[in-house]
Amino acid sequence: MKIQKARTFIACAALALASSTAFAQGNGAQTSDASQSATSAAEVAKLSVDQQVRWLQRAQKNDTLTKMDDAQLTALFEAFDPLVVPTLIKLGPAGYPSYEFVLSRWERLNRKWPAKPAHMLVKLEHEPLRIYAKWLPDGDHSGEEVIYDASKRSDEMYGHLGGLLGVMPMWTALDGTLARSQSNHKITDLGTEFIVSQFMTDAKKYVEVGASYKPQVEVKTIDGVRVVALTYVSPSGKPQFYAKKQTLGLDLRHPYFRTVEAYGDDGQMFEKIVIDSITPKSFDDEAFDPKNPDYKF
Repeated sequence: MKIQKARTFIACAALALASSTAFAQGNGAQTSDASQSATSAAEVAKLSVDQQVRWLQRAQKNDTLTKMDDAQLTALFEAFDPLVVPTLIKLGPAGYPSYEFVLSRWERLNRKWPAKPAHMLVKLEHEPLRIYAKWLPDGDHSGEEVIYDASKRSDEMYGHLGGLLGVMPMWTALDGTLARSQSNHKITDLGTEFIVSQFMTDAKKYVEVGASYKPQVEVKTIDGVRVVALTYVSPSGKPQFYAKKQTLGLDLRHPYFRTVEAYGDDGQMFEKIVIDSITPKSFDDEAFDPKNPDYKF
């Protein structure tokens, strides 16, 4: 029975995603009259999953969500089908071929929570995957830089990560001791794709174990950013799920999570991410070249 439920969930998600992608790319899909006229949570709840996704896409673009008060937003997201947010997120920045973003990131390393976050500027391009990351002056690990280019060395990155390496850039393994001293993640985990991957993977696992994937819905302002905060509490915690509890903050204007808060089985937060901005951009080869005069390699 659990396997059948999982297959049903995955099939429905794929169908909703394919339909919504056609809509987003202008392949002839049209928003229905019912979807266009829906104005309340009760009306939106009557729509199909595909229509709800379209409604939400439009509501983000035309600032409908930003004009709602906290109670209206809460009621709306409680009314959505559980497939709506995963489908919306899958169509978000993960679909951009290249983009630049700025984020603040806290991670518990060796059981210690940092006094201040790492504040980072990241340039990311797909096919092949290429990443440039710089730790900004007002955050932890200020001045450090790394570059990853899958077309050159798929298992290594180049950069200086503090100490001696702050003076002498060098190649180091993606998941080596030096990299792990900075983060619980590899540099290839930077970007919205990792958040999407973990979110979608856990969504399937909830169904596989027969658990509800309906989140607790709140409206919060986190580090000055007003978001719809969706809290998911997993049945068994780590390692089966990414976290025992996650609160994901959905942006009111764009189809991506602006904030992530992840808690372990002990109730302690082990990771927090706040994305300041995401901007689709095209990059030339110099953006991923250590010889770029704007870089400090």
